[in-house]
Amino acid sequence: MKIRSVCVIGGAGFLGSHVVQRLAERGIAVRVPTRRRERAKALIVLPTVDVVNADVHDPATLERMVAGNDAVISLCGVLHESGAGDFARVHTDLPRKIVDACRERGVRRLLHVSALKAAHDAPSEYLRSKAGGEQQIRVALASGIHTTIFRPSVIFGREDRFLNLFAQLVQALPAILLASPKARFQPVYVEDVARAMVDSLELSSTYGQNLELCGPTTYTLHELVEYVCRLLKMQRPILPLNDEMSRLMAWMMEWLPVKLMSRDNYLSMKVDSVCNCPFPEMFGFTPSPLEAVVPLYMLDNTPRARYRWFRFRGRH
Repeated sequence: MKIRSVCVIGGAGFLGSHVVQRLAERGIAVRVPTRRRERAKALIVLPTVDVVNADVHDPATLERMVAGNDAVISLCGVLHESGAGDFARVHTDLPRKIVDACRERGVRRLLHVSALKAAHDAPSEYLRSKAGGEQQIRVALASGIHTTIFRPSVIFGREDRFLNLFAQLVQALPAILLASPKARFQPVYVEDVARAMVDSLELSSTYGQNLELCGPTTYTLHELVEYVCRLLKMQRPILPLNDEMSRLMAWMMEWLPVKLMSRDNYLSMKVDSVCNCPFPEMFGFTPSPLEAVVPLYMLDNTPRARYRWFRFRGRH
């Protein structure tokens, strides 16, 4: 299946912006619907990209956005609920609407990003709602749409809200109270995820597949915070909290103006975000080690550092 045009739903986000840039580099026409066009300033200047103000939760609008495209990429996700039901609305209801729109408009290729360890019996609503979204995508597969579901572990990169958050906390606080210190992750580089997704568009071996994407190394949360401290050359006591105190801290953080953590996040970390298989061989590359990437963007923001960063990106 030759792909010449793609609608990327969630294209203005962290992963989405990398996916859109890769599509544009290949000369593929890209439509990016978003409620706030100004959020996608870096994408607007790309020659093959059309950023459109649109509410993708409205079925009629969504149909207009996917119409005329060879493929749709579904990337929308939220880590925290602003109101009750946000997880279900974004992770489960929206994929159902996307499938309906693809069916109505004759789109035959659909990629969807879920989450590692998504399951209907998972401890958190985040993971359960992600499983609900996967179920909707499988409905599309049954109706003849070529689907691929991606299940990445936590994604890192220059604009991430994971390692960068720890870096900000390390620089701002004299000590780190760390909830769920033994939670395990296998972080995967955002460029590797974007590359795998774009490569898969025309790769028939990915049709109907559920693909887990992880980096080469597993870390505990405590080890990741220690790594950030070493990288920044800042000595900070890291005080690991037990299970009861971790839950209490998560509850307290829900009341902050900027939500750093929630009880649902705490429950998500009860399940290790690690892969049970190697990085999919069909993509023909090995994932980047965290230690090879993070220093290139976290240590400084000088012109020389940015040059090193873009040289590294150019190899991906």
